[in-house]
This record gives sequence, structure tokens and C-alpha cells, in this order.
Amino acid sequence: MENIARLRERGLFDARVPRYTSYPPATAFRAQVDATFQRDCLGKLDPATPVSVYVHIPFCERLCWFCACRTQGTTTLAPVETYLTYLRAELELLRDSLPAGIRMGELHWGGGTPTILPPDMIRTLAAAIFDVFPPTDDLRFSVEIDPTLVDADKITALADMGMTRASIGIQDFAPDVQAAIGREQSYAATRTCVDALRAAGITSLNADLVYGLPFQTADKLADTIAKVRALEPDRIALFGYAHVPNFAKRQKLIPESALPAEEDRYHLAQQAARAFTAAGYTAIGIDHFGKPEDSLTRAHHTGHLRRNFQGYTDDSCPTLIGIGASSISQFAQGYVQNAAATAAYTQRIESGILAGHRGYALTSEDQTRAAAINMLMCNFAIDLDLLNARAGADALAPVHAAILQDFAGHVVQEGQHLRITPEGRPLTRIIAQRYDGFTDIAAQYSQAS
Repeated sequence: MENIARLRERGLFDARVPRYTSYPPATAFRAQVDATFQRDCLGKLDPATPVSVYVHIPFCERLCWFCACRTQGTTTLAPVETYLTYLRAELELLRDSLPAGIRMGELHWGGGTPTILPPDMIRTLAAAIFDVFPPTDDLRFSVEIDPTLVDADKITALADMGMTRASIGIQDFAPDVQAAIGREQSYAATRTCVDALRAAGITSLNADLVYGLPFQTADKLADTIAKVRALEPDRIALFGYAHVPNFAKRQKLIPESALPAEEDRYHLAQQAARAFTAAGYTAIGIDHFGKPEDSLTRAHHTGHLRRNFQGYTDDSCPTLIGIGASSISQFAQGYVQNAAATAAYTQRIESGILAGHRGYALTSEDQTRAAAINMLMCNFAIDLDLLNARAGADALAPVHAAILQDFAGHVVQEGQHLRITPEGRPLTRIIAQRYDGFTDIAAQYSQAS
């Protein structure tokens, strides 16, 4: 209880802060950084260094109310087929901007619901991507899977095209919680999906869970955790629900009175973390867990863990190329986001221009701040020697000093490392925000707890 009181004093149960999957956050992106910047960054890529590719499929047969992603509902495949045509056209535009010899080391399909694609579209899209971005011999290909919208034929098609990891959305198995977030999904359907993936030779499986959902309680979460453990995923992502109905209009369907209070959210997260670590999973960063042999766990132990727009990753490719509406590309020089609305995205592709609509060009100061934030988010510590070597000088010394003073007991200095103590780790995003040069931006972020 004493640590709860101290966390409360530090603002854990009041603060709303970025998740820092990038720095600066996308709220800092501006329209002045667009397709011209995107084309220039693409042209400067080194063919000797593989890239990552993310493809966004924004369509869903059902729109889950808790979701704040860029998605749209459809009851037919007609708009999906049309969208696939534009993805292939965008790939050709990218081909024209890329240096010869670029290869792809990582591929991720997200959404929306990528498994809304029938088998023939899965094969067509994968082939088109491989034609523009030939894969490396050790390509890792992950796909977000909706267990209620996948079957053996789709799984076979994905496996045939090289899928190596499946990420399964679960959120919570309690029926009343599922009804309150518009996502009904039985354990039996999820079990069938997992068994089919394993039978198809998919050796890496991720499960997504969410805490802080309406009507969620400790007992219900314990039941969900037990069911998830029975599925034996290789890694688990445990996200805090972000209630931002002004941004995600569908969240207005969720009764706010049924949401757990801030301290209750914290206790749910801690309950899940204890359960997964007791089951042999390694806690990774602020919200992931991995089996000892999982590649994310190895990256955690070797210091190669990174953050990108999909969360924690062991992806070693320095460049991420986003394809599709709202996708974000990450280059050494900065970020570019494609036009978010599907209509705006298709209009740009029809006009024969790259889809980059807004972004941010990094300064040297931004890169220093980004390095400090990434260290905290991945390692709960800042290596001051490494940071100063990148910056050329300890430009962030005043921030370091303020953090040591303001978070005394939760942040300590050990030699040339600033380290967040285990008791202070729930404050990681709040501490990271001290290194953020864009705190004056008016944006609604998710709860820190």
C-alpha cells in the first residue's frame, strides 16, 4: 500500500501520456512532411540493409467498440478487392522510388482484419509484395489473426506464402466483457484457430489481451489468464484499454460507468503480470511477456529490444515501410504517414503519387530524445555514456537531474546509468515524457496506469 500511495503522488492514476511507439508521437506529425520527403528517404536507402514492411488492411466484418485503429466495416468483399488493387498500385509506385536491390527482412500484416482476405487474395497480395520487396532467406512474416474470421484454407494460404508468426486478438474471454466491447469470441473458436495454426507449422504465436475493459474484474481476468495459458502462446501483449471516445467515436457505445477505476486498472495489470511470470514467462518492457526461448525474450536479455508502431519488437531492420491507408513509415530521417482515410489514400494512388500525407523530419535533438525514451521504454534505464556518445554532449543533463529529484526512490543513478527501480516501473511512460519536447501539443493520450 505504501508504494501505491507513492505512485499516486507521482501522478500514475491521473496522467495521460503517449505510449511512445515512436518519438515524436504521431500527434507531432505535420502536413509539410509529405510524399516528397517520403520519396527522398526511399531513394537514399542502402540496398545492402534489409527493410521491414507493414501492410494495413483496414476492413472488418464487425467493428469492435474498444478499438481505436483506423478501420471500416464491410459486409461484402467488393471494397476489399478494390483496396487490394490500390495496394498493388502503391507497390508499383514504391518500386519506382526504391534503389535496385532492396530486400525485405520483416513483413507484418495488420488492421483491421487481414484475415478478411480470402485465400486467393492472400496469395495475390503476398506475391505482389515479394515482387517489389524480394525476401531475405530468413524473412519473418507475421499476421494479425481474428479467430472468428479465419479458416483452414486461409491459414494454409498464409503458411504457403511464408507466415512465421500469428498474432491472435483475444482481449478477454468473459462473455459480459465481450458484449460490452462488441467482440464476441468463444474460447472454443480461439482454441480451434490455435490448433490449426500449430498444425500448419506456425511456430510463433502471440496473444493480445487488454486490461481496464468494462465489467472486467479480478476473477474474470483470472479465468481469461487460465484459458490463455492453456493455449500456450509464445508471447503475450497485455495492453491497457485507452478510452478516447472523442477520437474513436465507436467507443461511445461502451458504458463509462462500467470501466474499472484507475487504481483497479493498475491492480488488474499487476495481477496479470504476476500470473504470467509465475507461469514461466519473462516480463518484457511495460506490457509484454515471452517464453524463455522466444526471440523477443532473447532480444530483451541481449539489449536488442526496440519499439515501433506495432509495440515491442526484435526487428533489427532500421527502416520500416508502411503500405496502405494510415500506414506509417520510419526512416533514419523521420516519419511519413500515408493518408489515413481510405478515400484520400486511393485518391493519391489514382493520381500517381506516393501516399505520404504527413510526417516529421527528425533533428539531431529529436534523435537524442528518441534514444533516451527508447532506452527507458525497453530497458527501464538510460546508458548515459551511450546517449552522450550519440549526442556529442550531455544535452539532456538538466532532464536527468530533474528526474532524479522528482522521482527519488523510483529512479536511481548507478554509475553511468539512470535506472527505474522495479517499484517505479509503472511510472515508465510518465518518466519518459520528461524527455519529450512536444508536451505542449493538445492531444488526448491513454491512461498511464
